[in-house]
Amino acid sequence: MNFEFEEFNSPEDIFVYMSTIAPPMKNMLPINSYKGYIFSLIPLNPTTGDMYLVIYTKGKLDGKMLEFDMNTKKYKSVEAAERTDKNYFVVLTPKRNTIADAAIKELEKNPT
Repeated sequence: MNFEFEEFNSPEDIFVYMSTIAPPMKNMLPINSYKGYIFSLIPLNPTTGDMYLVIYTKGKLDGKMLEFDMNTKKYKSVEAAERTDKNYFVVLTPKRNTIADAAIKELEKNPT
Protein backbone atom coordinates (compact mmCIF):
# COMPACT_ATOMS: atom_id res chain seq x y z
CA MET A 1 0.00 0.00 0.00
CA ASN A 2 1.16 3.52 -0.78
CA PHE A 3 0.13 6.70 0.98
CA GLU A 4 0.27 10.40 0.24
CA PHE A 5 -0.23 12.70 3.21
CA GLU A 6 -1.76 16.13 3.60
CA GLU A 7 -1.52 17.59 7.12
CA PHE A 8 -3.91 20.21 8.45
CA ASN A 9 -3.84 22.41 11.55
CA SER A 10 -7.30 21.57 12.89
CA PRO A 11 -10.36 19.35 12.46
CA GLU A 12 -12.20 22.36 11.03
CA ASP A 13 -9.66 22.56 8.19
CA ILE A 14 -10.28 18.89 7.40
CA PHE A 15 -14.04 19.49 7.44
CA VAL A 16 -13.64 22.37 4.97
CA TYR A 17 -11.53 20.18 2.69
CA MET A 18 -13.95 17.25 2.86
CA SER A 19 -16.96 19.51 2.32
CA THR A 20 -15.47 20.98 -0.86
CA ILE A 21 -14.54 17.65 -2.46
CA ALA A 22 -17.80 15.88 -1.62
CA PRO A 23 -20.15 15.23 -4.53
CA PRO A 24 -23.04 17.72 -4.78
CA MET A 25 -25.95 16.92 -2.48
CA LYS A 26 -23.78 14.64 -0.33
CA ASN A 27 -23.84 16.16 3.11
CA MET A 28 -23.07 13.05 5.21
CA LEU A 29 -19.36 12.16 5.25
CA PRO A 30 -17.23 9.77 7.32
CA ILE A 31 -14.28 10.91 9.42
CA ASN A 32 -12.00 8.75 11.56
CA SER A 33 -10.80 9.42 15.07
CA TYR A 34 -8.19 6.75 15.74
CA LYS A 35 -4.94 6.46 17.72
CA GLY A 36 -4.54 10.20 18.29
CA TYR A 37 -5.35 11.26 14.73
CA ILE A 38 -8.40 12.70 13.00
CA PHE A 39 -8.30 11.70 9.35
CA SER A 40 -9.96 10.54 6.19
CA LEU A 41 -8.57 7.92 3.81
CA ILE A 42 -9.35 8.76 0.21
CA PRO A 43 -8.59 6.06 -2.37
CA LEU A 44 -6.68 7.58 -5.28
CA ASN A 45 -6.92 4.47 -7.42
CA PRO A 46 -10.31 2.83 -6.75
CA THR A 47 -9.65 -0.09 -9.11
CA THR A 48 -6.54 -1.42 -7.32
CA GLY A 49 -6.97 0.15 -3.87
CA ASP A 50 -3.23 0.45 -3.40
CA MET A 51 -2.87 4.28 -3.23
CA TYR A 52 -4.53 6.47 -0.60
CA LEU A 53 -4.53 10.17 0.20
CA VAL A 54 -4.56 10.62 3.97
CA ILE A 55 -5.76 14.02 5.12
CA TYR A 56 -5.13 14.37 8.81
CA THR A 57 -4.46 16.34 11.95
CA LYS A 58 -3.51 15.21 15.41
CA GLY A 59 -6.34 15.05 17.91
CA LYS A 60 -9.48 13.22 18.92
CA LEU A 61 -13.14 13.74 18.14
CA ASP A 62 -16.00 12.71 20.37
CA GLY A 63 -19.55 12.35 19.23
CA LYS A 64 -21.22 10.12 16.71
CA MET A 65 -22.42 12.85 14.35
CA LEU A 66 -21.08 16.36 13.91
CA GLU A 67 -22.84 19.22 12.13
CA PHE A 68 -20.41 21.52 10.32
CA ASP A 69 -21.20 25.05 9.20
CA MET A 70 -18.91 25.99 6.32
CA ASN A 71 -19.57 29.74 6.74
CA THR A 72 -18.49 29.93 10.38
CA LYS A 73 -16.10 26.94 10.25
CA LYS A 74 -17.59 25.56 13.46
CA TYR A 75 -18.95 22.14 14.33
CA LYS A 76 -21.14 20.71 17.06
CA SER A 77 -22.37 17.28 18.09
CA VAL A 78 -25.94 16.51 16.97
CA GLU A 79 -28.39 13.61 17.17
CA ALA A 80 -29.68 13.81 13.58
CA ALA A 81 -28.88 15.38 10.20
CA GLU A 82 -31.68 17.91 9.84
CA ARG A 83 -30.42 20.76 7.68
CA THR A 84 -29.56 20.64 3.99
CA ASP A 85 -27.35 23.74 4.27
CA LYS A 86 -24.93 21.98 6.67
CA ASN A 87 -22.45 19.17 6.20
CA TYR A 88 -22.50 16.26 8.60
CA PHE A 89 -19.61 14.05 9.62
CA VAL A 90 -20.09 10.63 11.11
CA VAL A 91 -17.22 10.05 13.52
CA LEU A 92 -15.87 6.53 13.18
CA THR A 93 -13.74 5.21 16.03
CA PRO A 94 -12.77 1.70 15.01
CA LYS A 95 -11.28 -0.75 17.46
CA ARG A 96 -8.86 -1.84 14.74
CA ASN A 97 -8.19 -0.47 11.25
CA THR A 98 -5.35 -2.15 9.37
CA ILE A 99 -5.23 0.42 6.55
CA ALA A 100 -5.10 3.27 9.08
CA ASP A 101 -2.47 1.39 11.09
CA ALA A 102 -0.29 1.10 7.96
CA ALA A 103 -0.78 4.80 7.15
CA ILE A 104 0.06 5.89 10.73
CA LYS A 105 3.17 3.69 10.74
CA GLU A 106 4.31 5.25 7.45
CA LEU A 107 3.53 8.77 8.69
CA GLU A 108 5.37 8.35 11.98
CA LYS A 109 8.33 6.69 10.25
CA ASN A 110 8.87 9.71 8.00
CA PRO A 111 7.67 12.85 9.83
CA THR A 112 8.23 16.10 7.94
